[in-house]
Amino acid sequence: MTTGGKTIRAGVIGWPTEHSLSPRLHGYWLNEYGIDGTYVAIPAPPEDFPAALVSLVEQGFAGVNVTVPHKQAAALAVDDLDDNAKRLGAVNTIVVKADGSLSGSNTDGFGFMENLKSGASGWSVKDGPAVVIGAGGAARAIVAALLDEGAPTLRLVNRTQERAQALAADIGGAIDVVSWQDRAATLDGAALLVNTTTLGMTGNAPLDLDLGPLPKGALVTDIVYAPLETPLLVAAQLNGNRTVDGLGMLLHQARPGFRQWFGAEPTVTDGLRAAVLKGLE
Repeated sequence: MTTGGKTIRAGVIGWPTEHSLSPRLHGYWLNEYGIDGTYVAIPAPPEDFPAALVSLVEQGFAGVNVTVPHKQAAALAVDDLDDNAKRLGAVNTIVVKADGSLSGSNTDGFGFMENLKSGASGWSVKDGPAVVIGAGGAARAIVAALLDEGAPTLRLVNRTQERAQALAADIGGAIDVVSWQDRAATLDGAALLVNTTTLGMTGNAPLDLDLGPLPKGALVTDIVYAPLETPLLVAAQLNGNRTVDGLGMLLHQARPGFRQWFGAEPTVTDGLRAAVLKGLE
């Protein structure tokens, strides 16, 4: 498809942006669907972020993805938020409306759940308690999504317990905050284990977690995708658990923005995964 002679412009804004896989991801879809569009990385230090958003509107951008460290600032900078973004206090997708106003949403939870649904057929979030490691921005979106999808209870573990307690209070629902010292014991009876921290990412220390108490039928996922098979996922496989890597969350969270900016409903395919993975080489 084409867009009638007008190039549609979108991008990802963050600081830094040189390692972002989003341009490769959206570029693949633009080529796949024959769309006259561009998707670029837009580096903007925190002090320049508000002005950078105004500049994008002036340049005729259809919208942007927002990545670290601007997701919370974006929630304050846009003109309106959807209910999920309001709840999370963070925005990762901005659409420029016809009148030049900015609409913000958060698709991280959507991307996380779609990744599990596509990567673990037959598994259900309703199967039992979910254990989430970490209490940062990604954890907020994931915790909310799991509860919304019907997780019966959620066990939240973070090295700084006060931060986990604040997340639980903000999101609400059936969340039990567990101390870092008890992280292994809280795996007993769990149906899902999620690592939302950067532990296990290339260059970082691995997540120190004994998987012995985790039931063999539990699913294990890591939102880290560099490396694709983190130490946690390797240990889980050795423990007999099914695993889902973190790349799919990145791919699926991009779908709503692409649809709104470029007018096509994109799909996550093996070809897309292979193209994006080349950016990690």
